[in-house]
Formats: sequence, C-alpha cells, structure tokens
Amino acid sequence: MLDTKNYDVVILGSGPAGLQAAIHAVRKKVSVLLLGKETKSSLFHAHVENFCCLFNVKGEDMLHVGRQQAVNFGTELLEEDVLRVSPAGPVFKIITESGQELQTRSLIIATGTTRNKLGVAGEKELLGRGVSYCVECDANFYKGEDVAVVGSASAAVSGALTMLDYAATVHLISEKLEVSDVLGKQLQDSAVMIHQGRQVKQIVGRNSVESIVLKDGATIPVNGVFIELGAKGIMELATHLGVLLDDQMKYIQTNKQMETNVPGVYAAGDVCGPPWQMAKAVGEGCVAGIGAATYARKLARSG
Repeated sequence: MLDTKNYDVVILGSGPAGLQAAIHAVRKKVSVLLLGKETKSSLFHAHVENFCCLFNVKGEDMLHVGRQQAVNFGTELLEEDVLRVSPAGPVFKIITESGQELQTRSLIIATGTTRNKLGVAGEKELLGRGVSYCVECDANFYKGEDVAVVGSASAAVSGALTMLDYAATVHLISEKLEVSDVLGKQLQDSAVMIHQGRQVKQIVGRNSVESIVLKDGATIPVNGVFIELGAKGIMELATHLGVLLDDQMKYIQTNKQMETNVPGVYAAGDVCGPPWQMAKAVGEGCVAGIGAATYARKLARSG
C-alpha cells in the first residue's frame, strides 16, 4: 500500500459531469482529484450535435479539452478504477486498483450508469436467480456455493477476490485481463480459478443458475454468475457509503444542490437518472463541484 494522499474533493468519473465538477470545485481554491479513465466515458465515442453553442464535435475532442481545462485550473488526474469507497470518520477513504489509498473531505459520484450485459442466453431469464451485476450487494447469498465472475477489468478481479470470503469455489472467466500489476498479482496469488482467453456462451438453469457453458464447449457447474464488465458501478459504491438510491435501485437520489443523504457525498450526471444528455450532466456537475468544495472548506475550518 502506498502512502495515503489527502484531498478536499475527489471526483469519481471523468466524463462531462465529472470534468465540469472538477473545473468548478478547483476554482474554489481546494485540492481536487479526478479519478477515472477517459476512454470509459460514453462521450468518448460520440459525436455531439445538440449541445448549446457547439455542433458536430467529436466527444473525444471535448473530453480532451475538458481535462486540459481542469488541469490548467489545478486539478490532479489519476487514470485508475476505484475498488472501494468507505466512510472513515469525517472523511472518506478510497482504494484504487493500484493499491493507492486516498482520503477526501468530500466526494462526487459521476460514474455514469452503464451496466454492460453479456448478451447470452439465460442472462436475462435468470437475473435475480443466480445472475447478478453486483458482487458487493449479493455476495452473502452464495456462502459455500460455487460461483463465476465474468469480466476482464478491475471490477471483475476485485469481485472474484471478494467472493473468496464467501464462496466455496470462485471461477474468473476473462477474455483478456486488463488490470494493474498490483491487482493482477493479488489475483495470481489467490485461490481464484482463472479461465483467461475464454468466453461465456450460455448461462444454464431452470429455476436458478446451475452452470455456465463456455464458447469452447466446456461446462462449469456454478450456482451464481456475477457479471462485472467495467469499473465499479453505483450499487457497489452506494453499498459502502450508505447512499440512497431510487425505488428501482438504479439511480442516486439527490436534492437540487446535488447532495445525497450522506453529508459530504454529491452526485451528478447519468447516475442521477434521465434524461441522458450532456447538457444535464454538465449543469449538475457544476452544482456538485461548487457544493462539494464549499462543504470541504467548511469541514476544514471546523476541524
């Protein structure tokens, strides 16, 4: 574990909401860290035609300019996924995929809502009956069972390692692992059964998951399948922070100041619900950035 770094504001997500939050927060003369990978933003592969004062602009170019603006004002960037966020007294502790430990007075969640699906037979039919998209939420249901975690990024690897504390056997199905050296070594040194270079063809079961069939024809008996095809999502983050979601457990609840029910935690962009528009994300990012910076300064004065 590296030395702990302390910030006033840490922003999870480097899309338009996160970037705008960083720009407004750092201008309040507080320390700001923006966490996230530029290429993971849904804007990265888009063309923008309906944003005020801009027409037919590549999303990749907009993200590049936004990052440069944030850096020019004093924002630090760290292109890593977050593995865990948890309260630590009056501050919040963050662990990244490289093992970096961070502390922040305030936190902005701007991670987007994409839940990548496998798109295989049985996935939709067995959702909630052995198929899950959230290790942190459902791990406890699989004590002593055999499970599979599917994915190649940090969420899948950390999920597989977490499941070792619950399941009898943990399989990691990964087409190609893409994680930090630190996380990769933890995986290699663990009891996780790694199936690299393999893909899921089908999830099998009648009333609940019974097995998975791989594209090479192999069958692995499991009782649960955790699909983790990206970075940590809302459900995982909310579980550790106590942040309230809406009735469908999809979006973070905020007030007009973009505050959640947890003091010091703000949210902006797609994580707060539709419409899925950059204009909304940028506006909410602005409000969240100002709010989080103001909160952090008050906390620093009181401490």
